[in-house]
Amino acid sequence: MSTEAIPAEKPKRNYNALFGLTLLALLVLLWVLLSFSTSSFATANNISNLLRQGSMIAILAVGQTFVIITGGIDLSVGAVVGFATVTTAMLINSGLPVFVAILITLLIGVAIGLFHGFGIVKMGLPPFIITLATLTSLRGIGLLMTNGNSISINNDAFQEFSRGSFIGVPNLFWMVILVGVPAYIFLHHTRWGRYLFSVGSNAEAARLSGVNVQRTIYMAYTLSGLCAAFVGVLLASRIGIGNPTQAEGWELQAIASSVIGGTSLFGAIGSVHGPLLGAFILATINNGANLLNVNAFWQRVITGALIIVIVYFDGLRRRGTK
Repeated sequence: MSTEAIPAEKPKRNYNALFGLTLLALLVLLWVLLSFSTSSFATANNISNLLRQGSMIAILAVGQTFVIITGGIDLSVGAVVGFATVTTAMLINSGLPVFVAILITLLIGVAIGLFHGFGIVKMGLPPFIITLATLTSLRGIGLLMTNGNSISINNDAFQEFSRGSFIGVPNLFWMVILVGVPAYIFLHHTRWGRYLFSVGSNAEAARLSGVNVQRTIYMAYTLSGLCAAFVGVLLASRIGIGNPTQAEGWELQAIASSVIGGTSLFGAIGSVHGPLLGAFILATINNGANLLNVNAFWQRVITGALIIVIVYFDGLRRRGTK
């Protein structure tokens, strides 16, 4: 059959646009409230720090969103980030040009994503299991490679990139735009993006409509692995070391950002701008809580409560459309 049988995405785009405006309004409201609550929030240094804090989780959330839209999950992204810091550090310290070291690290992320696709498609493993196994294994492999130590990166220019800015905007935030714009075009304006939604909606119906479901799953996990490896490069630049234990728990923050951004854990609903806004909403909550001297444990409670509320209402909405 022809792929033209795939349903149009216009209703989903309208929903995503409306939800995106709601998230943007919430983010602006948080910024206004925190500006009045603490004099240090609206300072240039704090805003720059906030943008840097949210940028890496935002990129990670974009990759996670591709997977969740297909009805899957990728629990390995935090471990991939930590492992990528190690490979980046080792390759740069070995004398390779920075560009080559970054390229190899990104290819490792692609290979990890392909491995996940293979485990799901060919081995029949649930996404939760295969990515959880990778999470554990990569942490262990990274610790073996470093003998449990951190690796300092001997390249000042590489480290300066994450601390620099362009026209007053931190370089790390420009990386969000670098990832977000093509990701938005890919997801919302190409047939491959429609394939992701169709697989998440009903994989069998998508197959009968001519969609290569297996290839689409490979693609989703490859993009997630690529985004995670890219974040690992950025993190290595920011902290100046390679350490396999870095980014612990970031997979949960990426999932939370994606869910807060309107991505349905049931699949078939999501956007690129939603998770980006979700990541900066979380970063704003954490940043504001620190400035207000709120116990760090409450930040986790707030994040968990947000996820429960949003997933609950998403379930209600889905039942209401049936």
